[in-house]
Amino acid sequence: MTTPLPNYHFDVQFGGVSLRFTEVTGLDIQVEVIDFRDGSSMEYNTRKMPGQHRYSNLILKRGLVPGDTDFFDWMKTVQVGQPERRDLVVRLLNEEHNPVFMWKLRNAFPVKYSGPHFNSMRSELAVETLEIAYESMDVESV
Repeated sequence: MTTPLPNYHFDVQFGGVSLRFTEVTGLDIQVEVIDFRDGSSMEYNTRKMPGQHRYSNLILKRGLVPGDTDFFDWMKTVQVGQPERRDLVVRLLNEEHNPVFMWKLRNAFPVKYSGPHFNSMRSELAVETLEIAYESMDVESV
């Protein structure tokens, strides 16, 4: 019997550079369902066929680090009308820090940047969030 993998040891690769995040969500795909009825069919029920694939946006969260404006700089490429598309890889790692699963996202670009929330009554890390759209996803078990 195999043991399910824990979800807390992961990284995200941007062009071969491995970055750490506190949270990654949005590795979702949904297929649109098309209902139709053939006009010559004597059946009253509809048939179903797969339609377009839709991918959720990837949401990355990490602690704000002094001097690191990479997320915001990438977002600015979209603001000036020249979005820089990148291929990303989200990797689930084992105890030896080797990838066990990989989610390969293609033609990704940022669609939303959120800076940290400030609250003088709480003792929390400053966290920034980047939301990224992507066109396709492949999953590999290594």
